[in-house]
Amino acid sequence: MSEFTESKVQQAFGKYNLELDDEQVKREVAALIASHLEENNTVDVKKFLLNSVELTTLKTDDSEDSVMRFVEKVNKFDDVYPELGHVATVCVYPCFAQICHDTLENEDVEIACVSACFPSSQSFIEVKIAETAMAIHDGATEIDIVQSVGKFLAGDYETVADEIAELKAVCGDRKLKVILETGCLKTASNIKKASLLAMYAGADYIKTSTGKLEPAATPEAAYVMCQAIKEYYDETGIQIGFKPAGGMKTVKDALTYYTIVKEVLGEKWLNNQMLRLGTSSLANKLLSDITGEEVKFF
Repeated sequence: MSEFTESKVQQAFGKYNLELDDEQVKREVAALIASHLEENNTVDVKKFLLNSVELTTLKTDDSEDSVMRFVEKVNKFDDVYPELGHVATVCVYPCFAQICHDTLENEDVEIACVSACFPSSQSFIEVKIAETAMAIHDGATEIDIVQSVGKFLAGDYETVADEIAELKAVCGDRKLKVILETGCLKTASNIKKASLLAMYAGADYIKTSTGKLEPAATPEAAYVMCQAIKEYYDETGIQIGFKPAGGMKTVKDALTYYTIVKEVLGEKWLNNQMLRLGTSSLANKLLSDITGEEVKFF
């Protein structure tokens, strides 16, 4: 029997303002960035952002050898840059969880796997559960899934929430990140609804996008998601993490998301357990900015 009946979903939605104006959101984000971004353009913030990166390889031609080399770079980073800490996570497909587990030397770096038929989420819930369980068995410490976007857009909120809840049950105490795929959701109102639905269903983090579709992360989507996280926290006392992913090409992009989190959510979210950045290309750029010379380490 469904845990999330229509009445329960609507009761949860009824606690929040879901009628958002997209143009107003754009204006608010622009004003926030104009007022606060430059004050965050510091070496310390860039070091923090580097420590929040989820270093990712999700290529069709990934292999055990290429993933091993990818993880060995993370191991080597500790020796080359001991003063800079480490990335937060390595993120791979589920079939590479074991090789990450066997190769990774830093116990403080998490192993995240995209699961549940990433990036489309278009399959049977039984298949999504099996893939997630296998990833955890092989060493994944965090799981990233995509909400069933088609079902959400069709208004089948109960099924979307039930799937998330079932996958969180499989994860147990392992962190579950729910990707909203905000580029498909189109409106601020939909993004806020999806954020709340994922959190009520058991998400430990909400994440903007897979990076496989355009648009991926946007400041406007991040702003709405952070507002939802704040309101959910005020309502329930449960602190949910945030992960922008996809489309972060410059250090300024990373600083933009940091600024939004800082201004909307506050200091309690400014640690790499609550804020993650889903990007690989940005790691070298942050490292170059911090060291003052071009670095191509990762």
